[in-house]
Amino acid sequence: IALLATGLIASSNYVINEVLDAPYDALHPVKRNRPVPSGQVRLSFAYVEWVLLGVCGVGVATLLGFEFTLAAVALWVMGCVYNIPPMRSKDKPYLDVLSESVNNPLRLLLGWYATGIEALPPVSLVCAYWMVGAFFMAVKRFGEYRRINDPEIAREYRRSFSHYDETRLLVSITYYGTAFGLFFGIFLLRYKMELILSIPVIAGFIAWYIHLGFKEDSPTQYPEHLHREKAFFAYTVVCVVVLLGLLGAEFPWLQDFFSPTIRTE
Repeated sequence: IALLATGLIASSNYVINEVLDAPYDALHPVKRNRPVPSGQVRLSFAYVEWVLLGVCGVGVATLLGFEFTLAAVALWVMGCVYNIPPMRSKDKPYLDVLSESVNNPLRLLLGWYATGIEALPPVSLVCAYWMVGAFFMAVKRFGEYRRINDPEIAREYRRSFSHYDETRLLVSITYYGTAFGLFFGIFLLRYKMELILSIPVIAGFIAWYIHLGFKEDSPTQYPEHLHREKAFFAYTVVCVVVLLGLLGAEFPWLQDFFSPTIRTE
């Protein structure tokens, strides 16, 4: 039920995104061939689809209680904030990344509350999930900017690019990646010390993802195609296995090893 509700709401958000982005997508070398900017979609039907998917998604969400429904509504509302004028946060530098990536912790909340838990999840985990989402989105922006390779066209395609350049995007990527690491560190120290052993592989994942952002026609522009980067995909699987293994492990000596020691004379 949770998966169905989330899928319907996410689909509603993607519909309005495609419709309202069409004039800008028409300026993109690849996205201009999508159905809406290429004139293959009747917009009145698309708007009806947007509303129906959202209403159905929230309706299904009510079957799982108040907390889940609240998170589902927040996910739909953020889709409106991101796409619909006059707010249209995707046109505003930095806010575009933060308002899109907030969907990460909202989806985390949906999964959390789908289990029947009513208490809030650890705030450090929620913030870490938000920041890693912002990191992914900023690398995507970086790949898009390099792919267009023309500041004037980039500004016409995405208004936030009137502020961004490669340097500013790289600085923001560094910030989001660092913030993720710090929040994740707080979480693991407080709730699951064993996860500290995953830091080397996670750091490798972050570094590799930034490297992908520098590739010509970077695959980070289209995250759904990242599985084609076979070596990176294999490394991602390794990271998941390590994290899952450490979640189920118990190493009491780690607590003593990382606890501060005070010597008295």
